[in-house]
Amino acid sequence: MGYLALAFLDRPEMSNMGMWLFLSVGAVSLFVVFIPLVTFLENRRKEREAFYQAETMRRLTESSSEGAKTALEMMRTETRQERLRKREGVKVGGLINVGVGAGLLIFLRSLMGNGSPWLVGLIPGFIGVAMLVYVFFMAGPIE
Repeated sequence: MGYLALAFLDRPEMSNMGMWLFLSVGAVSLFVVFIPLVTFLENRRKEREAFYQAETMRRLTESSSEGAKTALEMMRTETRQERLRKREGVKVGGLINVGVGAGLLIFLRSLMGNGSPWLVGLIPGFIGVAMLVYVFFMAGPIE
């Protein structure tokens, strides 16, 4: 609609005004509507999971002494699985950073030649190496 109005004005300096309006409305809708909505839904899901887990634990512990032992064992396995999942996430993040660093090195080297900007690729590469060193050598064992 705005593009049609600007076409009637016949001003060449304002020929891209329709694209500007589209992008500005898109950016506002992204930051004002979409991101808070996704955050709210994620927090609600986590709260619901925690409630159901607490309710299950309460029912298991009230049932019998065997239920209490089962509940404790279930809690231990869940915390162990959570630690494993986080460690695997750090491994994947480290590998991605190493890959991005190598790709950036190659790309900037071919683009710039022998100048020093290609060394910027070492930054994500070394971050990835540090993450991998932490996961494989410095992190405590998972019981």
